[in-house]
Formats: sequence, structure tokens, C-alpha cells
Amino acid sequence: MAAGRVQRVRVRGRNGRWVYVTRRARYVEHFTASSFAENADNLTLGDVVAGEDPVVRAAAIEALGNMNGTALAIDPSSGRILAMVNQKLALSSGAEPCSTIKLTVALAALEEGLVKHDTPVSLGGGYKVDLDYALAKSVNPYFEVLGRTMGFERVKHYANEFGLGELAGYGIAGEQLGVYPDTELPAKMGGVGRMCSFGESISMTPMQLGAIVSAIANGGTLYYLQHPETQEAAKNFTPKVKRILNIAPVLPEMMPGMHGAVAAPWGTARSLKANFNAFPVLGKTGTCSNNGTRFGWFGSFADTPTGRIVTVIFLEGGRPTFGPKAAELTGQFYRAMYERSYFQPKGVPLKPLAPAQPAPTATGEEDTGSGGSY
Repeated sequence: MAAGRVQRVRVRGRNGRWVYVTRRARYVEHFTASSFAENADNLTLGDVVAGEDPVVRAAAIEALGNMNGTALAIDPSSGRILAMVNQKLALSSGAEPCSTIKLTVALAALEEGLVKHDTPVSLGGGYKVDLDYALAKSVNPYFEVLGRTMGFERVKHYANEFGLGELAGYGIAGEQLGVYPDTELPAKMGGVGRMCSFGESISMTPMQLGAIVSAIANGGTLYYLQHPETQEAAKNFTPKVKRILNIAPVLPEMMPGMHGAVAAPWGTARSLKANFNAFPVLGKTGTCSNNGTRFGWFGSFADTPTGRIVTVIFLEGGRPTFGPKAAELTGQFYRAMYERSYFQPKGVPLKPLAPAQPAPTATGEEDTGSGGSY
């Protein structure tokens, strides 16, 4: 829902008399894309699966169900793709990153020394927030301020350093390239602030988001993502480093906000906890729309008993598609893995999971998309 034109409306006042008031009309955005596949089997048609982890893949397929989207699971210590469901979409040219772009903007601002995690940033009108709250709640004005302070050239420098605008994979047939523009969004469209709040004019692929979150999870190594196509290739897997990012000193500043997205009462990814809360999950949601299609992102990593794992769920469709839904499906993915004892250390039994609960309907996410979606 988004603001529309200003209208003069006749209403009955408290004294019973008719009076005229000025109101800003509201309209509901209409979507032409469907959030659900008519046949869920078509989502995985043509996927190359022989080199994937069968337990991880089965859990990802179960979580995604018949929603139009893709699910990736990555070992951040090596860049190996453990499972990639709906590979056509995962390897596509991507879409507007929505609020997941805030991860790269936050890292850039921290590297530039502009803020710490608890530095209050003025957003006008006496309203101040820090990075912890801004990441968890997805506060657009905060990241607009950071973007305008750094300027387009610095923002672009860091985005390219983190892998936007280049292939994330190594030797993966069919992978397409996302786009990071060489010029700033026109000022009348919001300029660099708009680019930094939810990625206007940028196209990011699920693979690129997976590589970025993996670098956050592993301490700063940007690996080429690799997708073994046979069990032999998986057994003889050799990681390939793209470059080492200078983010290790600032990563502790990112963690409270990414954790708060899931754990805080105001977090945009708190729907994940409806299905899973056995160990910490840290991430960032994104919701926006373009030309009748709505996008829902959630990129995250989990601190499991057997090491960290990165997941990216990207959805596209209509009104049921949004970032908190992708977070909810991520919780279903971890629950399915947990119930298959995937995270069980040798000789250490896992605690039973609490029953799944209905996901919250009020997400509080402040993403605002191109077509007026939040």
C-alpha cells in the first residue's frame, strides 16, 4: 500500500455538521504475477543434483513447497553450494535486491568509519536510530543517510568489492550476471539514498547474495561459489578464493542488527522463529516490487552445532510474496534439517523441537518497493 493523490473529503464532524477535510488517498498495489506454481515439480525441472547433499536438498524442496522461488544452501567455509533448488531462477540475472542491499551499505559505512553499531544517526525531527535497530527493523531513512554521506562513487566501490556486478560462481553453466549501474540514480528518483535503502536500479542475483552472506559468516573471505555436478566432484572439492575482504574488524558491529532481525520483537525476520529456534540465525530480509511482480528475499547464516551454514531464499510473485515469508520458509528449512538429524554432533543427542507456531501476520518491515509495495 502506498500514498496516492491528495483528496478533499466531506465527513461529519463531532457536532453533527458536515465539514471538509484534506486526506491523502490510499491505494492497494495490484500484482499480475502468481506467488505459487501450478505444478511444484516444474520448479526443479532440469536441476543438476548429482553432486548436491541429498538431505539439504530434500529439506530445501520441502520448505519452498509450491511457492515461486529458489532456495540455496552454502557452506561458507568453502563456497560449496550444498543445494540449489530451482536452478533456473537461482542462476538468473536476478532482481532488485530490496532491503538486502543494506548489508553492503552497512559494511561500507563501517569500513569508512562513519558509524559503530550503536552510533545514533539523526533522521530528522529529533528521530535517531543506530545500526542495530536499523538493520533489524529495516529502517530506510537510516541507510539513505549513510548512502548520501558516502556518495555514489564510494558506495559503488564497496558494492563492487563485495561482488555485485560480477559473477558469483565459478564454472557454473547458465549463471547470469546481475547489474550494478555505473551512474547514480537520478535525484528526482531518490539518488544514491534510494539505491542504498532498497536497491533501486540495481539487479542482484541469489548467487551474489549468497556469496556476500558467506563472506560475512566466514570472517571476510569472498569465495567463488561452486556447484559440484557429481559425487566425485563433491568428494574432491577444492575451494577457490575470489578475494579477501577487509571486513573482519567490523563484522562484530553487524551481528546485533542481523541477529535482531530474527530475534527482536520488531525484527522483520521474526517469522522464522515460528518454525525454528534451536540455534541462532542472523540475516536480512528484503521486500519490494516492480512491474506487477513482488520480490521477497532472505539471506542468512545459522550457527549450528556442526558449523555455520548460509541460506538464501528468493521469492517472486504477488501479495503473498515478501521478505518475512522467505524468512518463515528458512525456518521451515532448518526445522526439516534438524528433524533429519543433520546438525547432530557425534554422540550428542539433539533436543526435541518445540511445535511450530503460526507466523506473525504483522511484520513491521519498512521496505518500500518501486511500485508502491512496502
